[in-house]
Amino acid sequence: MKITKSMSIMEIVSKYPDTAEVFMKHGLHCIGCAAASFESLEDGAKAHGIDVEKLLKDLNKAIEKK
Repeated sequence: MKITKSMSIMEIVSKYPDTAEVFMKHGLHCIGCAAASFESLEDGAKAHGIDVEKLLKDLNKAIEKK
């Protein structure tokens, strides 16, 4: 399964624990906060000023290694 912008941050980390490192590298340190359970990847990235396309690319690259 491919990670999409509409998936929640917590959904991504739950399904693919190795992605936590990618979130941290991009400066998205709120993977454990309450908003992470309902906030989409796109919304979370925008709220933190993170390039969602670059983040999405790196997340998908991380899960392809498995």
